[in-house]
Amino acid sequence: MRLAVPPLAMLLLASLSLVRAAPPESATAFDRAVVQEMSDARVRPKAYAKHLRELRPYFEGRLWNRPGRVPLRTEEGLAALDEAIAFLEAARPVGPLRFSEGLARAARLHAQDIGPRGSIEHTGSDGSRLRDRLNRQGRWQGLIAENISAGEDDARQVVIQLLIDDGIASRGHRTNLFNPDLHQAGAGSAPHRDYRTVTVIDHADGFVAGH
Repeated sequence: MRLAVPPLAMLLLASLSLVRAAPPESATAFDRAVVQEMSDARVRPKAYAKHLRELRPYFEGRLWNRPGRVPLRTEEGLAALDEAIAFLEAARPVGPLRFSEGLARAARLHAQDIGPRGSIEHTGSDGSRLRDRLNRQGRWQGLIAENISAGEDDARQVVIQLLIDDGIASRGHRTNLFNPDLHQAGAGSAPHRDYRTVTVIDHADGFVAGH
């Protein structure tokens, strides 16, 4: 004998199905603002340098006494800031970045993966690399790159962190940000176990979402 499913149970099952089938969340205003700030720095590097110059009075040796925030112990102090200012003042403008929802989704999923684990690595918990994660979201072409920022919940501060690149000898984050062969970008953020928040930025020469 088949038991009838109560109407309430049917509603619950339907609700669960709708949750599973719901489309992925889209990028937040903050995520979009991060890409816009990066684009602004690329297009007008000399003008953007003024944002960094405004930070100079707040350094005491390697201690960065940020107004209204907890002081930050840097590795290089004022030297890294001054180098970033000099870079921006000498840099030639680079083309703007186009925001990509597909790249933003890949970035957001990685942020949601590494945040609870307290990681700031480019390898996912399943062993995935950037190319693997982008392949899941669509088709990419040309050069791809990924930047990760931790501890900043303001878009401009995220970009300033990447530009200064304190403690990174190669200045790899800054190099990615100003690479003229990277034309699209998407950012995704999530809570982080140790640094409060983490923002992942995925770049590509070209990207088409879906398969």
